[in-house]
Amino acid sequence: MEPFWWGLFAAGGTISAFVTPILLFLNGLAIPLGWIDAPSHERILALVLHPLSRIFLLVLISLSLFHWAHRFRFTLYDGLQLKHLNLLIATLTYGTAIVGTLLAAFILWTI
Repeated sequence: MEPFWWGLFAAGGTISAFVTPILLFLNGLAIPLGWIDAPSHERILALVLHPLSRIFLLVLISLSLFHWAHRFRFTLYDGLQLKHLNLLIATLTYGTAIVGTLLAAFILWTI
């Protein structure tokens, strides 16, 4: 299973590195400083209701969660030397990522 988790880690890091700065720039700087006009609620809702947008958001959220889970697992395992709790840490971190993914999928499905 280790290559599977490493693959999710790499994909999550790549997607997060490319997409998150753009979203932060737009929503954290450009819109509040008035560089671009803020989209209306209806326009944002229409964007989120599009199936490709939902898939994109689910992939972004899911892969970011699995990237976090893998990084946090090995931070605890190697950084804090909690090697004796490896199974517990792996279960909690990846379980949290799975639950977060399912929750995101549910929320995106019910919007």
